[in-house]
Amino acid sequence: MGELWRLIGIDSHDAYTNMAIDEAILRTRAAGKVPNTIRFYRWRPSAVSIGFFQSIEEEVDVESCAELGVDIVRRLTGGGAVYHDSDGELTYSLVVDAENPKVPTDFLDSYRVLCDGIVRGLRRLGLDARFHPVNDVIAGGRKISGNAQTRRFGAVLQHGTVLLRSDLSKMFRVLRVSDEKLRDKMISAAQERVTTIEKELGRAVGFEEVSGALRRGFEEALGIELEEGALSDEERSLAMELREKYSSREWIYMR
Repeated sequence: MGELWRLIGIDSHDAYTNMAIDEAILRTRAAGKVPNTIRFYRWRPSAVSIGFFQSIEEEVDVESCAELGVDIVRRLTGGGAVYHDSDGELTYSLVVDAENPKVPTDFLDSYRVLCDGIVRGLRRLGLDARFHPVNDVIAGGRKISGNAQTRRFGAVLQHGTVLLRSDLSKMFRVLRVSDEKLRDKMISAAQERVTTIEKELGRAVGFEEVSGALRRGFEEALGIELEEGALSDEERSLAMELREKYSSREWIYMR
């Protein structure tokens, strides 16, 4: 039997709650109050998340987001702006104590090790998935998963996307495009660089099917056993407090 970790999900929350839960798990794990955890979740409604160091004005079309009912949130992790489609994306988060020997101290090595769970999970579905440095997973030579990581309080948080299907036209409405004339060209270019599970398999897939494959993938990659669980009362309470931060204008527009 491998090391026992907790599994949570599939949860569905708005963007502010999703990011607050991730940080709540990070903080409580760092304090040794909860187990190492993998969580699967969706975004209700769809959202744009930006990296910790990014500017909303430079990355996001705020007016289009308002028109389409798309949330905007700043992540605790770095990386670029991401459109999270409520009907097309499964997101995972992984929280582990920073001293765990399964996680290399080198960032690049840790991405390779942790993303191997995604790679193995997608391979179980029948995809030709591979890790692509620094922090992507590709299938058929095109990006299917993007990942971001932070190390704070004595624990590691990595979360990332897994695309079941995509709506590129909507994505390029809510992300900032410097020149409207470039929009169609950018969509075409994205179609060449980005893929989805359904595109690779040529069939419809459900969230439960994908999360089940990813669960096994993480267990194999990390040599762990995932046991289904739930947030503790402390995590829930902390997440409610942190949601105020993530939904505040001060946090979202801090840069």
